[in-house]
Amino acid sequence: MAALTAAQVESYRRDGFLFPFSALGEDERMGCLAGLERYERWLGKPVPQADLRWRTQPHALLPWYADLARHPRILDVVEALIGPDILVWTGTFFIKQARSPTFAAWHQDSTYFGLEPHDQVTAWVALTDASAEAGCMEVLSAHGAPRQMHHAPLRLEHSINRAGQTIMEPLDETEATAMQLPAGSFSLHHTLCVHRSAPNRAGHRRIGCGINYIPAHVRPTAPFRMSAMLVRGSDRFGHFDLYDPPETEFDTARHGLVYDRYAENYRVQLKRHEDQFTPSTAA
Repeated sequence: MAALTAAQVESYRRDGFLFPFSALGEDERMGCLAGLERYERWLGKPVPQADLRWRTQPHALLPWYADLARHPRILDVVEALIGPDILVWTGTFFIKQARSPTFAAWHQDSTYFGLEPHDQVTAWVALTDASAEAGCMEVLSAHGAPRQMHHAPLRLEHSINRAGQTIMEPLDETEATAMQLPAGSFSLHHTLCVHRSAPNRAGHRRIGCGINYIPAHVRPTAPFRMSAMLVRGSDRFGHFDLYDPPETEFDTARHGLVYDRYAENYRVQLKRHEDQFTPSTAA
């Protein structure tokens, strides 16, 4: 039986998002939360208070996160959208402490990724309830015509995103959809999907795991080799250096290599984006 109906696929192609889908049973969800607790004990602080590197690429460091990225219920739905040969490009913890001001301004994931073509899809997995009160994601439909928009790294205070990236073009926010997710479920959004999230006004931590998937034909534009993890099918293209999921927790050597390449690529793509959207002063 197909993981998605034709109508669901059409909706995703038109709007750029789709939700909700059930993923984790209660035992699985509690196992993930227990893994997060072990991780924060190792860090000596909550993930949002740790260095940015420990929030990024956790599937290269934590076996339970790698298992989540390979969860069949998630991959079945992703495969229906991007095909059977699937790589994980990046993973990220999106954690908002209870009653915290942490937010995300309107942005697109694609802006500083440096991937071509734009075929990436992100599964956002809720380990705790992501209600409107808790600051769930809000999305705008692409109405069948997604495009890369101009962003600026505004370094916004309390931004959950690396550079506080913000769309610098006018947006019609009147039709925004709140992608509220009960704990254990996930949403999908395209890399060009315009989205944001408000602060967490709820009394519990809003814990989300973002997993960005790409089909194997997607290639990086960085001037150096990038890394990715094959999670389904095969890689006939060789655009990435593939790495295996970690077998033990806190494999910092593997994670360091993956993260350092990603961070350097981020810096390259930030400059490229600014150059692309800065008007030429040539006569």
